[in-house]
Amino acid sequence: MGVGVSIFFLTLGAILRFAIEPDVFGKAVHMDVVGLIFMIVGGVGVVLSVVLAPRRGRTSEGRLMHRENNPPEI
Repeated sequence: MGVGVSIFFLTLGAILRFAIEPDVFGKAVHMDVVGLIFMIVGGVGVVLSVVLAPRRGRTSEGRLMHRENNPPEI
């Protein structure tokens, strides 16, 4: 999950938690709890994206190989 998707989940969760009445869909679905879950998922996604982002850039630096077109002599 990228930073953009995580921010989307944070904003969606904030809208569900603070801008919509909790009983808009009746007593079966609590929108404030669903919004809180989206906000937690978005926050964890932002943290993981920031922590794991430096690792993505370093993976290809150490794997450069030199290859020659000469076949091995037998």
